Amino acid sequence: MYRFLLTPRWWGINLFLLLSIPFCVFMGSWQLGRFEDRVDSHRDAEARIATDKREAARPLDDLLPVTKATSGKQATASGRYDTQLLVPDRTLDDEDGYYVLTLLRTDTGRALPVVRGWLPGTPDPAEVPAAPTGEVTVTGALQASETPGSNGVSARGGLPEGQTSAISSASLVNLVEYDVYDAWVTLNQGDAGMRAVPATAPGGTGLDLKAFQNLGYTAEWFAFVGFVIFMWFRLLRREVELARDAELGLAPDGDQDEDRNGDQDGKREPEQSSPSAV
Repeated sequence: MYRFLLTPRWWGINLFLLLSIPFCVFMGSWQLGRFEDRVDSHRDAEARIATDKREAARPLDDLLPVTKATSGKQATASGRYDTQLLVPDRTLDDEDGYYVLTLLRTDTGRALPVVRGWLPGTPDPAEVPAAPTGEVTVTGALQASETPGSNGVSARGGLPEGQTSAISSASLVNLVEYDVYDAWVTLNQGDAGMRAVPATAPGGTGLDLKAFQNLGYTAEWFAFVGFVIFMWFRLLRREVELARDAELGLAPDGDQDEDRNGDQDGKREPEQSSPSAV
């Protein structure tokens, strides 16, 4: 009954099964490893943020450009506050609000975006505390420029005057007449009673969409293993049933119809020749 397993067709099916299962298991394990690496990287980044906050602040120019190694480091800069902008659609402790962003004009001629704090509700310039006047020195966690549309950063346009959707030099350079650092700083302590904005882990180290894509791919590869095994057993069962029917002399309906038609054709009387053919 199982002699069909020795046919070339089933040799190919069995070979495909034996090769596909370890391949799918390998790919699923690899995707799972990628996800675990991202989880470990996220934990290390979160732990490093707390460690960096206890380190001594370094001059801003010594930490530029912002990399994964310098993101979150304590930076210090001096200058005078200038243009102030509000950054809407920012959540802190599951509460909606906005950032208060003020550009610090430094002696280098460039301005450093400084997040002085967070306020709840919708952006309202009347409720925002005025920035300190005169020469000031700020200290906070260094952050890389944001990319609109990623990591929860709003990408919507058409904002009112005095607002920006992203803390990015590419966005801010269109709002002010002077150069802007390709970085920003969030103060360790909120200015004028505002709540401080905590530093975030650098890009590529968090549990973002790519991390959960790896987890989804893991499930897909292991699900494919089950699908391949299921289809093999289904084909095997079909062949066994056909072999059993053949041993019992049972033929599929199509074969019976062909036999019936053949019998009728065999019993059909030969056609008589017409008189005109004589």
